[in-house]
Amino acid sequence: MSVTNTWIPRGTQDVQDGLAEALAALREELEVPRAFPPEVLEETARVIRTHTLPDWDRTDIELVTIDPASSTDLDQAVFIERSGNGYTVYYAIADVPSFVAPGGALDAECRRRGLTLYAPDGRIPLHPEAISEDAGSLLPDVDRGAFLWQFTLDSSGAVQNATVRRARVRSRAKLSYQGVQEAIDAGTASECLQLLKEVGLKRIELERLRGGASLKLPAQVVEQDPESGAYRLVTEIPLPVEDWNAQISLMTGMAAADLMVNGSVGILRTMPAPDSRSLETFERQTAALGKPWSPDGAGAMSYGEYLRTLDPAQPKDLAIVHAAAALFRGAGYVAFDGDVPENTVQAAIAAPYSHATAPLRRLVDRWVLVVCEALSQGTEVPAWARESLALVPELMKSAEQRSSRLDRAAIDTIEAALMLPRLGEVFDAVVISTGNGKNATAPVATVQLLDPAVTARCTGAMEPGTRVKVRLDAADVQRRTVSFSLVENAPSSGGDGANPGNQPSIP
Repeated sequence: MSVTNTWIPRGTQDVQDGLAEALAALREELEVPRAFPPEVLEETARVIRTHTLPDWDRTDIELVTIDPASSTDLDQAVFIERSGNGYTVYYAIADVPSFVAPGGALDAECRRRGLTLYAPDGRIPLHPEAISEDAGSLLPDVDRGAFLWQFTLDSSGAVQNATVRRARVRSRAKLSYQGVQEAIDAGTASECLQLLKEVGLKRIELERLRGGASLKLPAQVVEQDPESGAYRLVTEIPLPVEDWNAQISLMTGMAAADLMVNGSVGILRTMPAPDSRSLETFERQTAALGKPWSPDGAGAMSYGEYLRTLDPAQPKDLAIVHAAAALFRGAGYVAFDGDVPENTVQAAIAAPYSHATAPLRRLVDRWVLVVCEALSQGTEVPAWARESLALVPELMKSAEQRSSRLDRAAIDTIEAALMLPRLGEVFDAVVISTGNGKNATAPVATVQLLDPAVTARCTGAMEPGTRVKVRLDAADVQRRTVSFSLVENAPSSGGDGANPGNQPSIP
């Protein structure tokens, strides 16, 4: 589900020209990679010509991919069937390592990029599109190489056994989240998709029981109309099927981590638990917002359980979700070969975890997959992977920092262009946090407009979780800034339970 903002039309020429310049400058500023060098493209073409598929043929498994409708870089395909009182889950992950020669030109370029980047004026892929959107992608009705995970689950959805082995597979269909959700809701979905919901819900319950936590903060992305070239902001509200599908990926990442920890070699994705000061601050914030959380005493619950009770479509809950972001900090990668790290847990998942399911778009997965297959099949970990393990965390850290800066700057740029023609207008907003900042001489808050869903700084004395009216005072596309001032406090006529603006309820 998406909430879309107004298009920035090409006809608004002065705004559009400034926007194009700002986006080009953004790529230069962040040193975003350009086109692949000729030697990389030559190597890619040669590898694809000589590429062979695994001998183990599992094209009998009726796998399907489930992704955004427009995606063609398809990393994962799934099939689920009942097995006694439990389930068997097959999860195929694109065999990207078979296309990348260690030490070659493509390997070096991928290490430099680290991640697929998403900019308003075009995607910057980790691999050449001949691999990521064709030869290496799990497209339907063609044979592909894959790392095939097989899970045996009990009746609760808990993993009893997990193996991974290279195999030849064939996806039966390229499905979209929206289409799958509609089919499940209508009762017309295949048994595999019905079981995706069944297993997904059981895995969510297991996550709750082990103390896992997740934020329901809607994501903002920038879209460009391929015909008109116009831009808009889209606030993406995940469908339930996206959560069920994500649980299969999380299960795979946890199984990968277990294999590597038991084998004393690999790369984990870790995140520390929130410290006591952060939890105490969050506890005070929830009390101030009128929806108190406490880890102690009567009615005590973990912060993960508490977060599941929040609905970001409600003003106070939205402010709490933004405050909770401070609890999810410090994620990183740790490589090991011999001595297992003392702390192997990713705190939000509440278990050891690794990235293993998106090798077309994320560098680290290439190492994790080959290490896990070797450990699962009792063979030697490839020398190239073992020798370069220690380099991967720093490569991923650099890539993630660039991706994060690009995402934030791109949204800021589009927000400024979106708001520029509306200077002086008054908007309804929700106060999501307050804080004067180092150089502020007057009270300052962060507010989210209800329509369009722009987040910005606003001067004036306000309380988090309240509805207010704010005036747009300035918008600068080149500097990527917008600023507002408080007009008046304006509580929703529907009270805290009212759905703010025209945003749909969060599922």
